Amino acid sequence: MKPATIHHLNTGLIILSCAIAFYIPFELFLFSYGILGPLHYLTEIGWLHKKNYFTKGKYDFVFLIITCVILVYWNYYPPRKVGLIADIIFFSLLSCLAFVFIKDWLYRFVIFALALLFVGFLNDSSVFFTWVAVFLPTIIHVFIFTWVFMLFGVLKEKSMAGLISVLVLIICSVLIFVIHPESLIYQVSNYSQNSYSFFVELNYQLMKLFNLSDLKNIKEIFTTNAGFVTMRFIAFAYTYHYLNWFSKTSVIKWHLVPRKTLIATIITWLVSISFYIYDYNLGMKVLFFLSFLHVFLEFPLNIVSFTGIGKELMSLAKK
Repeated sequence: MKPATIHHLNTGLIILSCAIAFYIPFELFLFSYGILGPLHYLTEIGWLHKKNYFTKGKYDFVFLIITCVILVYWNYYPPRKVGLIADIIFFSLLSCLAFVFIKDWLYRFVIFALALLFVGFLNDSSVFFTWVAVFLPTIIHVFIFTWVFMLFGVLKEKSMAGLISVLVLIICSVLIFVIHPESLIYQVSNYSQNSYSFFVELNYQLMKLFNLSDLKNIKEIFTTNAGFVTMRFIAFAYTYHYLNWFSKTSVIKWHLVPRKTLIATIITWLVSISFYIYDYNLGMKVLFFLSFLHVFLEFPLNIVSFTGIGKELMSLAKK
């Protein structure tokens, strides 16, 4: 498939995701997260492994796996240390600066020490917790990092079709907050409300961030216009995040793996979605580690994308 065709396909997928999100945002999110999500985690981790996770060292990814294990342990086992989740996430992200740019372990330890000091300086702030523990592994990962990855590719290719898809993603996001017809408010089923319980904090914090509404009850995210606006954005961001990955199969070539690996991936995916089908909240708990692991392992790529954009823009400025 030609690059321009892929970009046009992505533009169509952006518009489609946005349109469906307007009508059934909660159901769209639950479908995308439970069905498309696990396959995305598995295939992306396999692809990142082939790319050595975009780090200098061969085993740098082990550090990210260990920090993710610690995060899951502290999140689930008593006494829960929820306040430390943001510390672990941000320390892992900052540590990836060393993994991406530095091979000498002496200098790496310096970066680790500075990262610990920086995290210690910030961790008393509720704003820090919200942005790192709530937003970073969710909406920043699926929306901001996806947009940055797309923009990096567009600048490298110098593609007008790609630039259109990047702009359309922003336009659709703005339209979700500008156009919010009350006629599209519907009754969210009890099943959807119960299944979405894990993510209500994300909605609450986004509504505060955009000053959409002062909630008197958390249930209002399922019944108010402000709640639906927020959910449309979340559903749109997550759905397109997954579709963007699968639409670029011919470019990224994540599917080019040994037959045994592909079969194992498909079987694991089918087992994963069976948990969601049986009990959505059970699926959330079982797949919690895998969902966070793919976020952690992607940190080096996120750093590479940001720095790559900077280099491309500097190159254009010199011309």
